[in-house]
Amino acid sequence: MISLEIAEEVLVAGDLHGNLENFRRLLLVADLERFPHRHLVLQELVHGPYRYPDESDKSHQLVDLVAALKCRYPSRVHLLLGNHELAQWSNQWIAKAEADLNALFRKGVEFAYQQRAAEIYQAYLELFAVLPLAAITPNRVFLSHSLPAASRIEKWDPGILYRDWETAEELQPGGDVYSLVWGRNTKPETVTRFLQIVNADWLISGHIPAEKGFAIPNDRQIILDALGTPAGYCLFSASIPLSHRELVESIKLL
Repeated sequence: MISLEIAEEVLVAGDLHGNLENFRRLLLVADLERFPHRHLVLQELVHGPYRYPDESDKSHQLVDLVAALKCRYPSRVHLLLGNHELAQWSNQWIAKAEADLNALFRKGVEFAYQQRAAEIYQAYLELFAVLPLAAITPNRVFLSHSLPAASRIEKWDPGILYRDWETAEELQPGGDVYSLVWGRNTKPETVTRFLQIVNADWLISGHIPAEKGFAIPNDRQIILDALGTPAGYCLFSASIPLSHRELVESIKLL
């Protein structure tokens, strides 16, 4: 887990799934060069609807751009692990409209990089393997792709947030990493218990599609979705206490 102790402001976006245009617009809003104390938190880059002529997935292009941005601002740009990166990294079958998304991603890398595809694909897997699971701000806002289901919450081990390496079992269904990025429970009691476990007050997550670019399913959580139009993000102060209402007021749309 990343502690954003030195951040004065945080811009966190919803799932992007290869949307280069929305990423470009987020960069303009973030304006990291002009605001040196602002941090940018991104999630879910891979497995999008954008295709090469052979119908393979182009979302690796967004991974390339975010990796380059991370090199430029290593302490202020953060990519959180999502369930799609986990699926690609651990080779767990994941599909949409009966299409094998992992296979389409690999084919896209092969289409783009040809003889160097195997080398570059391996680099993507190594990147996904070290992505942080969550981030927390000084004013106790917890950022993660999702949260465990109600049936897993009391068994879930928050120690995975701090370990450098996860066992194979933690990445599979029923494991703690899997549970964190795949859960879809938004019941107030589950979210409240999760926040108690991670010692935070508010949760900003993604994972669940939101036609309006965001959703407010309870009084402790905000869900962001940046794939389509409108695309949701939050830009909020990390240095002063915030109420849920104030955090909701920080929601913006592209």
